[in-house]
Amino acid sequence: MAQSLPGPSDYALTPIKFSRLTQRGVILGLSASQLVVVGIGAASLVLCLYASGGSALLAATPVMVICSVLAWVGVGGRTLVQWLPAAAHWLWRSSGGQLQYRRRIATPRPAGTLALPGDAARLRQWLDRETGAVMVHDPHQGTLTAIVEVSHPAFILLDPAEQERRVVGWGRVLATTCRSGRLASLQLLERTLPDSGKGLAEWWSRHGTHDGTWTSTTYAELIDRAGPAGERHATTISLSLDMKRASRAIRAAGGGNRGAAAVLRQEMATMLAALRSADLTPSGWLTPGELALILRSAYDPAVAGALERHGDLGRDLATAGPVAVTESWGSLRSDSAHHCVLWISEWPRTLVYPGFLAPVLLSSGLRRTFSLLYTPIRTDQAARDIRRKKTEYISDAAQRQRIGKIEDAQQSAEFQDVLQQEADLTAGHGILRATGLVAVSADDPDELERALSAIEQAAIQASCETRRLWGQQAQSFAAAALPLCRPV
Repeated sequence: MAQSLPGPSDYALTPIKFSRLTQRGVILGLSASQLVVVGIGAASLVLCLYASGGSALLAATPVMVICSVLAWVGVGGRTLVQWLPAAAHWLWRSSGGQLQYRRRIATPRPAGTLALPGDAARLRQWLDRETGAVMVHDPHQGTLTAIVEVSHPAFILLDPAEQERRVVGWGRVLATTCRSGRLASLQLLERTLPDSGKGLAEWWSRHGTHDGTWTSTTYAELIDRAGPAGERHATTISLSLDMKRASRAIRAAGGGNRGAAAVLRQEMATMLAALRSADLTPSGWLTPGELALILRSAYDPAVAGALERHGDLGRDLATAGPVAVTESWGSLRSDSAHHCVLWISEWPRTLVYPGFLAPVLLSSGLRRTFSLLYTPIRTDQAARDIRRKKTEYISDAAQRQRIGKIEDAQQSAEFQDVLQQEADLTAGHGILRATGLVAVSADDPDELERALSAIEQAAIQASCETRRLWGQQAQSFAAAALPLCRPV
């Protein structure tokens, strides 16, 4: 008797679908910047006609042509007017000499600062005496961040029922983040690192036979060289407290960084309980030495394995940053590697199963860091935002119908996404804004381009779309490769 193969409906896994990135403009699909440029062109035409009559059309034509090109000509998925802010910021930083960073090795840094370049130079460390954890204070953003390392079994190797159970558990962790109301963001960071062989060497030192024979010597040498050959994945979760939202609780706890640390400790305890409920194993909040090792490994991956294997080397947070960084329009070069950051601009538009990111996360031979930055939105703000979007969609649809313009499928799908978010919010779920970044590292520019091509192909297999972040590689690298809840 023939036995039919199991289909997707026979599994316990529930497929999921993501909301689309909205492409809707303010009026008739035009964004605010496009409307400004079009308005400048129209205003120049009206002024010329009012001042000199029809003979002034020749004078107004160049302005109108330039405005039309800026508003409607696209490059790399954006119109030219949308490139103007990034290009202007790039030119401003170039003129100020901010694209290159060189550490002043003879000048000591102020106590308590992190040795990071660019916008991250303002970050300060705060050591919590009760938990021993290091907290990173951003005085400009008004945040205080703590990081915990999490271990878990390989998700892709679990059976469908166990995968579904873990997905539901992770959803409860994110729901806990939404209900807090005092958290600025939560970052999930997954790093692919060359295995230092530390675990294997420790096993050999404890259980091996060290009798000096040829077999024992050869085996010890093989274990000593086995470290850089493998890969391992390390996962951290960063929790960032919004000190403005939590100002009342901070004042009640004593005020200042000490009060903020007390409030963050409450959120850390809640997060640990939620992680354990989701069958994740937190290994304790990072100490200054452990955070220093992560920061140093991000900018100098060539020495990451050696630092991890050899005790206390490289675990001083005051010297954990890079020695030299040079930023170009499309990539970043740090101490021993070239880096490039990709933004996941489109998540799967069709139903997919929870392990859909496996091609991106598990492709071998590539050094990459995958970062998911969750920004929780308060329930009242989410409700107002959904009502505003519904009103704008209905108004745009009425306007399109009045002028005889056909509504396309993209606009209808975005409106359905808004209705789905409203239904989820009414059912008691939270709303989070998720940003996905992939930082790719390589030893030279050619290898970096090959690695980027491989990651882009893996993203296509995962039904995602990626875009290179031109002109903002330094800031995006700090957001993608460092567990500090940095904004993009």
